[in-house]
Amino acid sequence: MEEHLPARLYLLGLHGVSRVVTHTNRTVMVSIGKRRVLRIHAGYAHASDSVLRAIIRFLDPRLPRAVRRAAERELLAFPVERYAPSGPPRYRQERPRPGDLLALHRLSRAFDRYNREHFGGQLSTIPIRLSGRMRTRLGELSVDIRTGQPIEIAISRRHIARHRWEEVEHTLLHEMVHQWQAESGLPVDHGPLFREKARQVGVVPGAKRAPEVSGGAGRRSPPSAG
Repeated sequence: MEEHLPARLYLLGLHGVSRVVTHTNRTVMVSIGKRRVLRIHAGYAHASDSVLRAIIRFLDPRLPRAVRRAAERELLAFPVERYAPSGPPRYRQERPRPGDLLALHRLSRAFDRYNREHFGGQLSTIPIRLSGRMRTRLGELSVDIRTGQPIEIAISRRHIARHRWEEVEHTLLHEMVHQWQAESGLPVDHGPLFREKARQVGVVPGAKRAPEVSGGAGRRSPPSAG
């Protein structure tokens, strides 16, 4: 059925995309990237025409925001993983670099310390990954869009190379506040609840580096349909 999904979408009115690619990513159900390539979860091959039409509405920027949000709710309600289960998140392998093990060890120890001091040891232990692909973000929390649970924290290699270690730890703590949001069933954003918790644990709520303070909070991109 998966191979027929692009044809079904085009027949139902999809336009403005150059190619349709299926995937089983847990954090993004539908997205349009460079060169107008539509990436869509393979589980939608089993969806009804009504759900596929909702996807098409969601992708249409000309429609009112309320219409697109309603379409987003409809497409996210479809249980894609029942038909195309996702495995563990996979990333294109990055070549290990000198200092990786030490940096990851220090981040792991900082995570444990912050978890005890600021979250009562209640946060789940999740993987911490170093990313060489982050250009503007310092850190990022990945969340499973279906369950809302955290998957991993990624920290920018460039951040580690260019900034003081205190700032790197501050970024980690920023992402741990997002993890606290996710594990508490709260929206993962930079809204009032985030800012309140951030102040409690000593995180600068802003998403950019603050040269005058010991911090550099990475901006998280919350998983969504697009």
